[in-house]
Amino acid sequence: MSLGIIEINIILLSLKIAFFSTLITTIFGFLIAFYLEKSQSWISFLVDVLVSLPLLMPPVIIGYALLWIFSPLSPIGTVIENLFGNSIVFTWVAASLAAAIVSLPLVVNMFRVSLLNIGPELENSAKTLGLSNIQIFLFIIIPVAKKGLIAGIMLGFFRSLAEFGATIIVAGNIPGISQTLPLAIFTRISSGDDSGALNLIIISVTLGVISITINKLILSKKV
Repeated sequence: MSLGIIEINIILLSLKIAFFSTLITTIFGFLIAFYLEKSQSWISFLVDVLVSLPLLMPPVIIGYALLWIFSPLSPIGTVIENLFGNSIVFTWVAASLAAAIVSLPLVVNMFRVSLLNIGPELENSAKTLGLSNIQIFLFIIIPVAKKGLIAGIMLGFFRSLAEFGATIIVAGNIPGISQTLPLAIFTRISSGDDSGALNLIIISVTLGVISITINKLILSKKV
């Protein structure tokens, strides 16, 4: 297997997109998971349904929805273009958002499982000892849920690396701008470049094995 500057740039761009996607899913995923575990209202039920939708929908639909939302012709797209001077459609930013939306349900579910280990008795005991809500969050919730949170973050990162359907719709398949590993593999297979496709497939499989191994180690408490 040989890697040239083109393949290296594809890998680096993919990691960049996955990083920012994971940043989004980590922040919003934890807030959503925490809210869903604390609330039993009809609003939380609606949020749960909306967050879970990407698991049940073809990614191309998500991509099309994002394309419509962020299009320069839409209200949101117009505001973004006026603020930053450019549309985010067909950019790495759009690819990050697509990957974040697709991976968000997985991250939220993993975070919720980790938060289940924290019963109300533990929080009530901490309050009786005089701990504030912020102290409970920092010194009780985060340490107890740490392994599950790390596993959720890593799951979101590697799911972002594997995203294809939504990305190609809203971000395109533009080399150096939005062409990630899956899109590059698709391009090489379509053009008959079996050798180039195989190189990138090996890299993708290697990253997948690494992700599974690390998640297994974290969940088995070996790290």
